[in-house]
Amino acid sequence: MTESKKIIISLPESVLKDFDEILGKDDKNRSEFIKEAIILYIEEKKRYKLRERLISGYLEMSKLNQEIAEFGLAMDCCDYCSYEASLSECDNIDDNGGKKRRYILC
Repeated sequence: MTESKKIIISLPESVLKDFDEILGKDDKNRSEFIKEAIILYIEEKKRYKLRERLISGYLEMSKLNQEIAEFGLAMDCCDYCSYEASLSECDNIDDNGGKKRRYILC
């Protein structure tokens, strides 16, 4: 077990009175309650810091993700235009390189 240290805290009389009333209902002593409260506070602070880091990371990555998506869309548009152009080009009526016919896409 880890070594424990004692701390001294000062509370206003009214807060201490409310604190003791609540502790009486929970069957805990002051030390147990304060220890649990400190542990919960530390855990909550860690969660908050992690959440802030995640938000910052998502915001930072959003610019890069948008650039990648726009690049992909531009490439798709280029491919689509090339596909349409190849459809509209001439094709051979026969396989011997004879006459060609043209298609006009509407």
